[in-house]
Amino acid sequence: MVSSRLWHPGQTLVQLRDRQNQKATALVQLRVALWRSASDGEKPAIIQRGRDADLLTIHGRTLGGAESLSNSGPDFAAEDPGPFLLLGVTFLGLCVSLNAFTPLLHPSLSHCPAIHAHQDGNASFPNPGAYALRSPEHRQALFAEQLHSLSRPLSTTLPKQQNGNDDEFTGLNKVSRHITQPISQGASQAMLYAAGLTEADMNKAQVGISSVWYNGNPCNMHLLDLNNRVREGVQKAGLVGFQFNTVGVSDAISMGTKGMRFSLQSRDLIADSIETVMGGQWYDANISIPGCDKNMPGVLMAMGRVNRPSLMVYGGTIKPGCASMQGNADIDIVSAFQAYGQFISKEITEPQRFDIIRNACPGGGACGGMYTANTMATAIEVMGMTLPGSSSNPAESDAKYLECLAAGEAIKTLLKEDIRPSDILTRQAFENAMVLVNITGGSTNAVLHLIAIADSVGIKLDIEDFQSVSDRIPFLADLKPSGKYVMADLHKIGGTPSLLKFLLKEGLIDGSGMTVTGQTLAKNLENVPDFPEDQKIIRPLSNPIKETGHIQILRGSLAPGGSVGKITGKEGTVFTGKARVFDDEDDFIAALERNEIKKEEKTVVVIRYTGPKGGPGMPEMLKPSSALMGAGLGQSCALITDGRFSGGSHGFLIGHIVPEAAVGGPIGLVKDGDVITIDAVKRVLDLDVEETVLAQRRKEWEADKAAGKLPPTGLTLRGTLGKYARTVKDASHGCITDSLE
Repeated sequence: MVSSRLWHPGQTLVQLRDRQNQKATALVQLRVALWRSASDGEKPAIIQRGRDADLLTIHGRTLGGAESLSNSGPDFAAEDPGPFLLLGVTFLGLCVSLNAFTPLLHPSLSHCPAIHAHQDGNASFPNPGAYALRSPEHRQALFAEQLHSLSRPLSTTLPKQQNGNDDEFTGLNKVSRHITQPISQGASQAMLYAAGLTEADMNKAQVGISSVWYNGNPCNMHLLDLNNRVREGVQKAGLVGFQFNTVGVSDAISMGTKGMRFSLQSRDLIADSIETVMGGQWYDANISIPGCDKNMPGVLMAMGRVNRPSLMVYGGTIKPGCASMQGNADIDIVSAFQAYGQFISKEITEPQRFDIIRNACPGGGACGGMYTANTMATAIEVMGMTLPGSSSNPAESDAKYLECLAAGEAIKTLLKEDIRPSDILTRQAFENAMVLVNITGGSTNAVLHLIAIADSVGIKLDIEDFQSVSDRIPFLADLKPSGKYVMADLHKIGGTPSLLKFLLKEGLIDGSGMTVTGQTLAKNLENVPDFPEDQKIIRPLSNPIKETGHIQILRGSLAPGGSVGKITGKEGTVFTGKARVFDDEDDFIAALERNEIKKEEKTVVVIRYTGPKGGPGMPEMLKPSSALMGAGLGQSCALITDGRFSGGSHGFLIGHIVPEAAVGGPIGLVKDGDVITIDAVKRVLDLDVEETVLAQRRKEWEADKAAGKLPPTGLTLRGTLGKYARTVKDASHGCITDSLE
């Protein structure tokens, strides 16, 4: 007597390859139900697949694909896995009817009238008893009454989608196929099925969609929504989109606190984490959605390292705020920073201060001026790694939403054409980026970040390259922090595409480079409208704000390894003053509150032990620089540091001093009252102290170091900052952490 019950708790898949097709383009999946007789009490058979893909092993005996399963011999026995066993044998491939594959299982089944193929791709065995598999002891195993989804191909061997257009995705899954195609990766495929993929999905290219989303920062809080829109576009393009996240640090929130030490290292953590997921998950391509300052270089560094088809969708810029108690003036995050200096200098009242900070940031998006986020976004757009307009499309706009949807077809094009970051991020692309940074008065952080991105694709970029570009490129953009307008204003007159078209027509950038559209930069700009004639944001070449760029590379006795100046010309180009030295920015703020920094004195504020190793993390000095400007000290004070400056900083500022104080740089030897000269014309940063005096100070510094009297540095820490301090290169080399040197 044969039981009429099936064993449901689990199934064993046995895969049988067609030996006449070595590329495994024709296999079938056949679910076989082994039923046991309820009356004989004997143990059912288990069929297992051998290592050789062309063979089956039935408890020790090897059978070829065409050998009769009913002649399995005396070894057809096994331990009992349960009362009833459902064994699946899966045939993968392009077969569309049962008649195509039944001879592969056994020739006698090729004429079997009881097997019915249906239009829905399923097949059934109405009379399972007619096709029993028997051991010599006549254990009975019958085919199931229903074979579910018989024609559904397993992904493990199917090279093309079964969607009516077999050729559309051929070759696009060249990376992900390492886990979706081999029979040996069945566990990988099981996990992917659990994640929601279908059999057809297994043959599509997989796109890792990474965002730096977290809801604690306006620059990033909307990125999950953008990520979902990007995934929608990816799915519509016929690809598989897998979303994942990475870490982020809000520069504006952490600014002026010890939390800022984590900012720059987050750039490398972002790069590391995206590289990790892309490598570990075998994604074919990457779309990254960054928002805040360090996000953009982080995702680009990852793209360069992984070097698979990739593009960036910038999270977009915030709208301007409005201060009702300041005559409804447009304000932004830098207004909030400067409000502190204005308040302690009694320029504004407490209600006015609160009005500014309460209304500076009206919603989602990155800080609105040509600060670090917008600087890097525009630089990355001119390099060709975003769709046109990405850097100027506001965060909360239809243009940004449409850009997200368009990213799917764009990444599909990159996959089809096999266009990779190394094809786009060429030497000329970085030249274009350096031009744009100087044209727009962009952040000095671009020096660090572009060097690091270039390194990720094997291009050597150094600080002197920036000087070379700055010497020939004028400063044209009246954008904050040194100017009047913000990115949302630039968007209204055509955005970054119109700016790039202007620069291309003037011969300031090269349009021959490839971009993520699959077209050259020049081709992308062909139909872009020119700026309106009455626009006031971008000056003509005949009337620049400054005839050369604002980024200046200075060397000298204080910075033998280089430093980076942000000299817009508003505060002049040469500054000489007496040093006022602080080993911590908090000490400077306290001195400012005590009114120790005088307007009538030329002072060079020195904030040190804030470098990549000393900080550690090379924190930005936006709080001190904004406090100086807010207190009306912009003309009488310069600020130098081995730390960095935010893109929102402005004034007479020199940062990135190499070597830093923590490793024995000359900045660590400066004392109050020393005369310091900053000359942006001669590109000199000098300490006017005799060599013999400096030699004596160095001996004292070494003694203090040995005695543990110096300020603590990252070199004495454990954890993420300690690891960072021990691996990071100096600022002149981009603060990269994966150097082999």
